[in-house]
This record gives sequence, structure tokens and C-alpha cells, in this order.
Amino acid sequence: MKYYYYWLAVLVFVIDYVTKKWVENSLTIGETKHVLGDFFILTSIRNKGAAFGILQEQRILFILITLVVVGGIVWYMTKNHDTGRKLLLGGLGLVLGGALGNFLERALYGEVVDFLQFTFGSYVFPIFNIADTGICIGVGMILLDAILTSKNENGDSNEREEEPNGQSGHQFIQ
Repeated sequence: MKYYYYWLAVLVFVIDYVTKKWVENSLTIGETKHVLGDFFILTSIRNKGAAFGILQEQRILFILITLVVVGGIVWYMTKNHDTGRKLLLGGLGLVLGGALGNFLERALYGEVVDFLQFTFGSYVFPIFNIADTGICIGVGMILLDAILTSKNENGDSNEREEEPNGQSGHQFIQ
């Protein structure tokens, strides 16, 4: 499907928007609903910072950074459209959808609805939303693409070349 990565962005944006509106209308701020015992809990909070609550009260900074990032992503996706790098383009689409999802709320309300909470033993992971999930998965896909592309361009990093003295060494040592 042509331009599938833009559809991924739209999908992340829509799911993020719908789930945030559901949380706003179903849970009061601070209210929790246990979904899977203490492991997965829906907790309605508002975040005026960046991912996982860092850099609180920096609305203008986040709006400007997001505009630059979104512009860069769209430019890079257009530039790489014909490369066949589906992992890269899909990852960029997920990041784009997540960035736009959080951007909309931050621009309109000065805060983002976060609600997904996971607990691992005594550790409570910072509460996040679907947009954050899209961004994190997208970044993972971009990194995986970079690793795979690097291996294809440079050969397998585990290959060994025979040295003139009969010793074997890594290909990157010359």
C-alpha cells in the first residue's frame, strides 16, 4: 500500500485521541481501574511535561520542538519514500502519529492525558499514553532499521578476515 506510513501515523493519532477522550470522560483525575490485578492499571493523570513527566511546565518549548520534529519526519519520509526501507518508514510513521497526538493536546490544553500504568513487583513504571507507545515503538523500529542497514552495508560484524600473518581479526581492524 502506497504511503502506508502516513496511515500508520493516522492510526496512532486516532487511537490516541479516542483513548484519551474515553479516559477524560470515564475517569476523574487520579482515579484508577485495575485491569490485570496490580500489573496493569488505568490511572487518569495530566502531564504538563514531556515523556514520562520530565521537564514540567515547558509548553512552548515542546510545541516548538514538536513542530521541528514533525517537519523533519515528513521531509525524511518523503526523501526515503522510494528506498523500500519499510521498517524505517513504518517507524517514522509511528513517531509522527505519536508526536501529533501529544502535540494536539499540549497545544490546546497545555497538558497531555496519560493513563497506562504498569507495575513490575515494587517498581511502578511512569504512566504514559498511546502516543508515547507509538513514539517508543517507532524509535525502536528506526534503530532496528539502522542496525540492519549497517550490517547489510558493512557485512556481518561477526565475520573474520585472515590477516597476512595467518592470524584472524575483526573486519573493522585494519
